[in-house]
Amino acid sequence: MRLLLTLACIGAVVPALGQNLPTAATAPSAVPAAHPWYRPTHLVLQTAGGMGMVAGGVGYTLLHDRLEADVLVGYVPEKHAGSTLGVGTFKVLYTPYSVRLNDKLQLRPLTFGVYVTHTRGVINDGEPNQYYDGYYWFSRNTRLGPLLGSRLTYGYKSVAHPERQKRVSAYYELGSNDLYLVTYFSNANRKALSPIDILTLGLGVKLDF
Repeated sequence: MRLLLTLACIGAVVPALGQNLPTAATAPSAVPAAHPWYRPTHLVLQTAGGMGMVAGGVGYTLLHDRLEADVLVGYVPEKHAGSTLGVGTFKVLYTPYSVRLNDKLQLRPLTFGVYVTHTRGVINDGEPNQYYDGYYWFSRNTRLGPLLGSRLTYGYKSVAHPERQKRVSAYYELGSNDLYLVTYFSNANRKALSPIDILTLGLGVKLDF
């Protein structure tokens, strides 16, 4: 009799324990969810560099974190440009190697690439019909040029998703554009402009999520 009561108690307890065990479908997964291809991988905030007094945008990381493609929209107030300017930028940057400084810091000593900008709101201060068609051989709204820079990155774990690694980076970019370069190299004696005159400096932060 005592044996039957014992078996009955075990039979009643074991199913209850089984119900508390997590199944494969309900157990939390340590593997981060796949990142949809269409969703940007980072946010960008930048000042200067020929892309606006303030510019912000999104970007994608490709080729195992070596290649980045960013799209930014910039703004220049009227008091700094004679008219309010809107600047759209597309740039591509390549990082050939990176240096791990410690568990959280990473240095990218060299990044390089190209960019193109298109500016809306440019005004011509000249008199009407002052210049004949084709007087300006260059586009007054679109610039294309090289970029060269460096970046310091700090990595941390998301509070909401500890399995995910996030990064925030501070960077600088030296650049120039087609108009500056042609003007400089077409000047035979190189005295009218110095290399500093044809360079732009952009500073920014990038958040990878």
